[in-house]
Amino acid sequence: MVHVYDYGAAGDGETDDTEALQHALQAGDGVLRLHKGVFRITQPLVIDLQQTGYAAVLGDGGTSRIVMAGPGPAIKVVGTHGGSALPRTVLPPVWDKERMPIISGLEIVGEHPEAVGIELYHTMQPTITQVLIRHCRYAIHLPDCNRNVLIANCHLYNNREYGIFFDRCNLHQINIEGCHISYCDRAGIMMLGGDVHNLQITGNDIEYNNRPGIDTPEAGGAEIFFDAREGLVSEVTIASNTIQATIEPGGANIRIWGGSDAENHGACIIAVTGNVLGSQLRGLDLRGVFRMTVAGNTLYGNKEFNVHAEKCKGLSFTGNTVGWRPEKNDPWDGFRFVDCDLIHMSGNVAQGMCAGSPEAGGAISFQNCRDVQLTNNQLADSLHAAMELTDCERVQIEGNQIVDRKQPATMPHAVRLTGTNQQIVVRNNLWGGAVMDLVSGPQEGVTLEANREWT
Repeated sequence: MVHVYDYGAAGDGETDDTEALQHALQAGDGVLRLHKGVFRITQPLVIDLQQTGYAAVLGDGGTSRIVMAGPGPAIKVVGTHGGSALPRTVLPPVWDKERMPIISGLEIVGEHPEAVGIELYHTMQPTITQVLIRHCRYAIHLPDCNRNVLIANCHLYNNREYGIFFDRCNLHQINIEGCHISYCDRAGIMMLGGDVHNLQITGNDIEYNNRPGIDTPEAGGAEIFFDAREGLVSEVTIASNTIQATIEPGGANIRIWGGSDAENHGACIIAVTGNVLGSQLRGLDLRGVFRMTVAGNTLYGNKEFNVHAEKCKGLSFTGNTVGWRPEKNDPWDGFRFVDCDLIHMSGNVAQGMCAGSPEAGGAISFQNCRDVQLTNNQLADSLHAAMELTDCERVQIEGNQIVDRKQPATMPHAVRLTGTNQQIVVRNNLWGGAVMDLVSGPQEGVTLEANREWT
């Protein structure tokens, strides 16, 4: 076992230990064991897997701290894997020297404004666990190409931009689980461009990843942000997380932006299930998303909308609960869909959604949407119209309970039709409270059947 102090490391937080740690890394054939202490470095510790063979950086039960006082990553792991996760694409040198580099049991603190915690490049099966990274530009940086990445049981805290940054990378098979990712200035998990598939984000606490003063979505302010306008993200599961923040201009709990037209689905095949999402300007901010399931989540306290979807296709919302402090009539919470196609909402329970106004909009509103089903939902105590359709086509509203139990009631319409709608069916709903008739402009083929009024 190589002892870093035998190679001149001081571990006192003041001496530059870069050369000593790099020397110890080479002497240890790629295994760097850090004992209790504060190791200050000014240049990246580079692990070239083809030279070192199997590699690991192991702290002493979390008592080892690396302070990165220079620009770039504190630890950079460089491999040569350029294939996919298919076994036949993994060349023998990768199995013989490079597979599964491990970084575990230490803390990395960025002192330089351009410091990065850990950077992985062309690695196969890298594993990062029980690591605390703070005050860096990015906690974990994933550029170019990596495969089968595991990030588990880590604390990514108070970093200058992102907790985990998928930087225009080609990456398949990645698990992020059991982590605290919080107080990063721009996003907790950020994907920009690239080609990312088979991503699981499960069992994490992801919160407060925003910086006061950020006022545009492009600038950040999201717990999870997939920007696939010039890339592709697919086969994603976001499950069993707590995702919340403070309400900031331009902010969102989960922001996913795909292609700008119907033929360019940059974001597709996504499941968001069993999460608690809330306390931000928007909950789900979706643009150009294709084939997405949102099920079994608790959505609350979004100042503007729980869900804002634009130019999306094939979205299913089932079994979610929505609402926050309904007795206060706070102007929060609502769903809005604009220029969307193939939307299904069923079995959702919402109380006190306040989106819209007495004249326009509503708790759930659709503008220029096609092929929509709204079935078997409960919408209680909406401040304004419960549902509004504007210039929509082929919409089925059936089997819903839409009631206003407030005293006095304020909901002007259960279902409001404005603009020019076509082929609308409103059937077998139970509604009551305020004015329950339909307000409509020019309509074609509107069918009202067997609706019941609650008094």
